[in-house]
Amino acid sequence: MENPIDKDKVAENPGLLPYAHTVGSAVIKPEDKGKIKGRAVVAMRQQTERQMSQLYKQMQVLAEQANELKRRVEVSERIYSADMGFEPLIGHTYYLYERKDGSDLLSMVAPHEWGRSVSFSRFIAKVTLLADHTWDVAYNEEE
Repeated sequence: MENPIDKDKVAENPGLLPYAHTVGSAVIKPEDKGKIKGRAVVAMRQQTERQMSQLYKQMQVLAEQANELKRRVEVSERIYSADMGFEPLIGHTYYLYERKDGSDLLSMVAPHEWGRSVSFSRFIAKVTLLADHTWDVAYNEEE
């Protein structure tokens, strides 16, 4: 018996058609590719912005740490070139002052302990000698 339907109107692979091939088939709606791409681009940009924000925050923390390290080095250099009438001990706190003539002095006397006999132009830093012979700057007036 011969098929009564015209061969031009019959698909060889009806499951691959981009539309329903019978009345009872599932509805196939074409996707709006522009919408799909648009949503994907928006999601990608949001994720990228979030990651860039995290990187900027990390860079800011690193820059602050680098600046703090630079300040510690500057104060440490001033301490080692300052006058001191004693040998600093590891773990002890000292006070760095600038004299009126511009020279520096490392002292065991805190600013509030001087009373009226202060002969310095300014208090620079409260420092503690660390085990590696660097100085922890606990207070720095220049900050």
